Amino acid sequence: MKLKFVFFLLLECVCFIVESKCIKGCDLALASYYVSVWPSISLGNITNFMHSNVLTNSDVIISYNKGKIFNGDVLLSLTRTNVPFPCDCIGGEFLGHVFQYSSVAGDTYDTIAMKSYSNLTTVEFLKRFNSYDPNHIPVNSKVNVTINCSCGNSLISKDYGLFTTYPLRPGNNLQELSKETNIDAKLLQSYNPGANFSQESRIVFIPGRDQNGVYVPLYPRIGGLARGAAVGISIAATCGLVLLIICIYDRYFKKKEGEKTKLSTEDSIGLSTEDGTGSGSGEYEASGSSGHAVGLTSIMVAKSLEFSYQELAKATNNFSLDNKIGQGGFGAVYYAELRGEKTAIKKMDVQASSEFLAELKVLTHIHHSNLVRLIGYCVEGSLFLVYEYIDNGNLGQYLHGKGRDPLPWSTRLQIALDSARGLEYIHEHTVPLYIHRDVKSANILIDKNLRGKVADFGLTKLIEVGTSSFHTRLVGTFGYMPPEYAQYGDISSKIDVYAFGVVLYELISAKSAILKTGETVSESKGLVTLFEGALNQINPLEALPKLVDPRIGDNYPIESVLKIAQLGRACTRDNPLLRPNMKSIVVALMTLSSSAEHSTSYDNQTLINLLLDEGFREIITPTS
Repeated sequence: MKLKFVFFLLLECVCFIVESKCIKGCDLALASYYVSVWPSISLGNITNFMHSNVLTNSDVIISYNKGKIFNGDVLLSLTRTNVPFPCDCIGGEFLGHVFQYSSVAGDTYDTIAMKSYSNLTTVEFLKRFNSYDPNHIPVNSKVNVTINCSCGNSLISKDYGLFTTYPLRPGNNLQELSKETNIDAKLLQSYNPGANFSQESRIVFIPGRDQNGVYVPLYPRIGGLARGAAVGISIAATCGLVLLIICIYDRYFKKKEGEKTKLSTEDSIGLSTEDGTGSGSGEYEASGSSGHAVGLTSIMVAKSLEFSYQELAKATNNFSLDNKIGQGGFGAVYYAELRGEKTAIKKMDVQASSEFLAELKVLTHIHHSNLVRLIGYCVEGSLFLVYEYIDNGNLGQYLHGKGRDPLPWSTRLQIALDSARGLEYIHEHTVPLYIHRDVKSANILIDKNLRGKVADFGLTKLIEVGTSSFHTRLVGTFGYMPPEYAQYGDISSKIDVYAFGVVLYELISAKSAILKTGETVSESKGLVTLFEGALNQINPLEALPKLVDPRIGDNYPIESVLKIAQLGRACTRDNPLLRPNMKSIVVALMTLSSSAEHSTSYDNQTLINLLLDEGFREIITPTS
């Protein structure tokens, strides 16, 4: 049974790799923009709609349309215009590029897709990458418009490396496109498997011509191994590794059946030393202290307790509703007393194996007083993670729920500092370094002493030392996502910093990250925007009290609130390079704390120097 489970779990990991449709993008793709009879459109309109970089200006667009007639700046109706744009790998899932469109009165997802972008995008894509009401988009809102693209396929042909994203129009068919492009119909069909070339509005990919009017071969555009070969080698290597692990596990399982390693509770919950050093950096690496690569079980065997399903079921009264204390995106959480300790058991479906493995990987390699502690696990039937039980729920419940006493201002500062220290630890002091990716008030737990602990590492990504950012699939919670992540999937430690800035605003105001300001979904405002408005006032000290949680009355120093708000603004800057790192945030919070014990690690001048280096002048400068 265990071997079968491990096989499917490893198979899922392989499928995740195989299903990643791209490794990287390419410098150039073309979009075939069809100009209808009404409304008329100019090159200037197109450059506004599809602005990305130096590729998108009128002269460059004209250079990719040899032989076509332009009526000044106005495009002729019922014609197509090739528009160059970069082709990115979005989240490892597909090739495309995300443009930003500024909405006008009357815009809906339908009008944006069909009229503004001439069916180069779809309503489904607009819904996926935006959170507006599809039928009512506020004027001047920034709408993410995703357009698919192609970089070629060496397994089909090495003769073509520049491709056009081509929305089909009524009357289009495979034979017509074959004649128009002078490319064999079978080849066109091979690039678009299963596509019906007579289906209106469907997007197909056809080879495109460069500025000299010639087709571009594939290899000059892709350095090193061809894309298909590189992917094939990666998949083959992964499959070989999985088979090797399964074989080793099978041999080990048969030999060791009934000989489980007995661990003392002291050893099992020791996790790792404070320096956070881990063994290796592979995201799904399986290596126990015994040196055997024996699959999933050995990831944990040297670090945490393995519980049986029967033990967990008995402790939770068969996972009864009376024991249920929470529900998250990847499973339910139950209270139980196990082996003399209060615990919280997260029960996850097998389909959530990647999230299960992510938490497993992180929490066996790190241990910090401001991170929730993993006690053990179980892989029978479902996937179970057993944590220490945190008495007082999460910060979101304190700030947004009912029936709880309001947190004093000094306690809010302490929770902010605790959370920052936990995040600083995974960003700065572990090997490899980790990015949480879902920092929010609901993932900050509050213990019996009203101290904060960062929890829920199911979306965590590791990064190698020296890596600044990369692309990934979009996960997390709207309202806490920075622009570069929500639009392009760019991931770095600065996405946690942005989310932490939103949490600081929540601590001040007890408001949600996204505020509903009207009857419809589209009538909403982000907490970041709300605080930006207050901080941009001539006298922020007059505007901020209106945003402070009314439940704490006047029991707060307004200067301290101002400094925390300014810190929140520093964390939520649009440009990730301008945001501070978590170490500097910890230092800033230490200077703002009234507790003397928090300032013993640094002398005053060191604190000031660190803050000045990160651009925190307004935070440490006395308020006038």
